[in-house]
Amino acid sequence: MGTFTEKELAYLRDQRLARIATADSRGRPHVVPVGFRISEDETDIEVGGHGFADSMKYRDMRANPQVAIVIDDLVSVNPWTPRGVEVRGKAELQDSGGTDRFGPGWDASWVRIVPERVISWGIEAPAFSEGNRKSRSIART
Repeated sequence: MGTFTEKELAYLRDQRLARIATADSRGRPHVVPVGFRISEDETDIEVGGHGFADSMKYRDMRANPQVAIVIDDLVSVNPWTPRGVEVRGKAELQDSGGTDRFGPGWDASWVRIVPERVISWGIEAPAFSEGNRKSRSIART
C-alpha cells in the first residue's frame, strides 16, 4: 500500500482547505488554515501560500519540523457525518517553486509534509460504523 488508500486519495483530491498544526522551538502550538495539494507521486502533502516564507508557521517549521495537518469536512449535520484525514509527519521546507506548484501570486516558498502516520475517519466506511477509522504508520524506503 502507498501512503494513502485509493479512497483517501479520492477524498483529498476533492478538498482544498486544511488546518496545519506547528510548534515553535519552545513547543508552543499554532494552528492555521492553509491551502494544500497532493504531491504528483501521491505520497506527500504540499502546502503553500501568500507570504508563506514570512509566516509564523514557516518559522515554526524551520525550528521544529514535526507537523500535523487535518483535512476534514461534514457530509451532513443531521445525521452528524464527519470525515477526514490527519497526516502527522516531517516538514521539508522548499525555498523555490511554490509559484509553479500553486499558481500566480503564491509565494516561491512552500513545504512538503512527508507522512509518518496517517489517520482517517468516515472515508473507508460510513462514520461511526465498524471499519470507519483507519490508522497506520508509514514506512519510507
